Amino acid sequence: MNNTTLAPAGAKRSLLPLLFFVALFLGTGLYLQSEGVAYAFYQLPGHVAIIPALILAIWLHKAPLQQSIDVMIKGAGNSNIITMCIIYLLAGAFASVATATGGVDAAVNAGLSLVPAPWLLPGLFVIAALISTAMGTSMGTIGALAPIAVGLSNQAGLDQALVAGVLLSGAMFGDNLSIISDTTIASTRTQGAKMADKFRENIKIALPAAALTLLLYIVLATDGALVQIDTVNWSGVMPYAAILLLAVMGLNVFIVLLLGILLAALQGTFFADYAMANLGKDIASGFASVQEIFLLAMLVSALSEFIKQQGGLQWIAGKIQQAASSLKLAGNKAQQLAIAALAFSSNLCIANNTVAIVLTGEISKTLAQQHQITPKRSASLLDIFACISQGLVPYGAQALLLGASFGISPWQVVTQSYYCLILLLVAVFTILLKPAKPMVTATTPV
Repeated sequence: MNNTTLAPAGAKRSLLPLLFFVALFLGTGLYLQSEGVAYAFYQLPGHVAIIPALILAIWLHKAPLQQSIDVMIKGAGNSNIITMCIIYLLAGAFASVATATGGVDAAVNAGLSLVPAPWLLPGLFVIAALISTAMGTSMGTIGALAPIAVGLSNQAGLDQALVAGVLLSGAMFGDNLSIISDTTIASTRTQGAKMADKFRENIKIALPAAALTLLLYIVLATDGALVQIDTVNWSGVMPYAAILLLAVMGLNVFIVLLLGILLAALQGTFFADYAMANLGKDIASGFASVQEIFLLAMLVSALSEFIKQQGGLQWIAGKIQQAASSLKLAGNKAQQLAIAALAFSSNLCIANNTVAIVLTGEISKTLAQQHQITPKRSASLLDIFACISQGLVPYGAQALLLGASFGISPWQVVTQSYYCLILLLVAVFTILLKPAKPMVTATTPV
């Protein structure tokens, strides 16, 4: 059935605010980058750039103002979005408390203590992958490891672009796979999948890609100088290991994160010089750290509600299905590739993998339901391809931060992002080799 013919009049017009948001955000970044402004794509925050798009959406809605505002509030207050935002708050609080109690330093030093000097490249990749999986953030991982990696590259005489690419590769591994990553939260909530199920589905693709990347870095590894590290506080690693284990076991994510915050605080109290009186301030600091993505998720959902009510999502879904059908692939492989292409291309425009997932979540869920793709598979595809794209764009926050840290061009960084390139090949090959099993019953979200 051709969904394009069923889309109401004005469906295409309803997409204009979204295009306006992308053009404003991307255009401002490109202009500022041409002017040599540092972190050009983050000078106009996404949650500010979307305000003019929402105003345009209200104007195009052609309804009384109060009715249009009600539509906006309905979208922003979507139960999945609010749940997602609360999880963001708890994840931010855990990251803040764990950092304050020395958890990040402990994880970094623990990893470095296990790396022989000649194995710095594969060792750094493994460390970055483990830390990003534990922390749930590629930016946090890069922020923690970049100063160390710069010193290592100078100390061991390694190519700086290659070391930066190793760090980016490991950071994007965890950003994609971690239970507490904002991309995992967004993809599972939009698709109605359990985090543990998505993790198991995701790791089938991510682990082979990581293994191939590790082999590549072993081949590229050269003799290096001895690395100087601080004393390892192994107790500091405990909260990260605990939340990962509990989440994979299927414990509710709210309980996992609350336990993580408590464990991090107790670890700092008993094994470090952390004052429990600071816990409230550290939690509040964690809440503040996720403010931008919190607001942006709500506002993007509000914008999506206008598009959904006016048939824009229905029109897009019809076009994508037409394109997918023309591929003449067996089963639902074409539709899986369509979901992958949606996430990848959206992130190329926005350079924010979480926002790209939120933007394309509704369309992807429609495709998945109509073509017997399980929620865990569609969530995994959204997360994987958005993260691949994020690890390959030179105007993404990760590449910009690494470029500034190493004093090289962000383009040099992404050209060495071997994990993202290998993950792209493995993921596409996985789709083409074996389609997802037919969906029998909907998965209940966490």
